[in-house]
Amino acid sequence: MEKFKRLKNEGNDFVKMGEYEEAANKYSECMKLNSEECTVYTNRALCYLKLYKYEEAKQDCDHVLQIEDSNIKAFYRRALAYKGLQVRKKNMAGI
Repeated sequence: MEKFKRLKNEGNDFVKMGEYEEAANKYSECMKLNSEECTVYTNRALCYLKLYKYEEAKQDCDHVLQIEDSNIKAFYRRALAYKGLQVRKKNMAGI
């Protein structure tokens, strides 16, 4: 559990510095230790949103909502992911 907390804190620090790829990697490592901790999924979803990886963000939020069906952050970030996917779809249609 101590390693989990350390990795999560390192991920949080990377987010604060705007290093979203590194943060996502730390949160992924956390998931290997505890796949039921919802905060690392919503945190990684935030990173994916910042990296324009909308499908991955949506998947993380879907996972959280299967565990906690009233998780506000997961609903909000999933909505942002859907919005990003719609914008991308419109841009692709215009090419």
